Amino acid sequence: MPDSPQEWAVIEPLLPQNSRGVARVDDRRVINGILWRFRTGSSWRDVLERYGPRTTLYNRFTRWLTAGVWDRLLAAVSKAYDGDIVMIDSSCVRVHQHGAGAKKGDPADPCMGHSRGGLTTKIHALVDAEGRPVRLELTAGQAGDAPMATKLLDAVAPGATVIADKAYDTDGIRSFVASRNAWANIPPRSIRKGTFAFSRWVYRQRNLVERFSNRIKQMRGLATRYDRRADNFAAALKLAAVRIWINA
Repeated sequence: MPDSPQEWAVIEPLLPQNSRGVARVDDRRVINGILWRFRTGSSWRDVLERYGPRTTLYNRFTRWLTAGVWDRLLAAVSKAYDGDIVMIDSSCVRVHQHGAGAKKGDPADPCMGHSRGGLTTKIHALVDAEGRPVRLELTAGQAGDAPMATKLLDAVAPGATVIADKAYDTDGIRSFVASRNAWANIPPRSIRKGTFAFSRWVYRQRNLVERFSNRIKQMRGLATRYDRRADNFAAALKLAAVRIWINA
């Protein structure tokens, strides 16, 4: 992404345009370098020279993160999402030893937790009926799925159908979805005493959110977390999500 003129035509107008001073490395070249870094799982110092100085790539990546550029990119391309059906799910990624050494005293949540496979981070995603990501959030790997649901489902439109697995079968989630005039198509857990409307045929579409997780993990730098800072990792996820939207 943005190797083709069509892809770059979507990205370019959404990037900061008020640069001053000496000529800088081309934005298109920089974004391709950032994508190369996360696609290969390499460190910043190993990014190929053809993408520009590695300090330039890292500085622009973090500067645009602070300025909210990556959030605006995803928000802009996902405005046209199909709101009739949305799906929610989570997926864990292992934290590499290079990403485990967070600085002491950092007030930010590192979104790392101990689970059976070691240190992990959990990616929570809300996708539309085409499997395109609308919202992304991070937590520690051992965190439950349900507590993050309302934050993701805040984007649900009235009349929508929310598809999720049994991990999201809670009274709070069902009430929240109902308050948005939407329908929660969630299979009830075995401990449930009451009954709920549930369509197995509609539920079969939930594989689209799992396909999204698989697409994200085709990039080695996202299938394994090498970044110490959770916001850096989240920004890379959002850039990959933009790529999915443009190529959908």
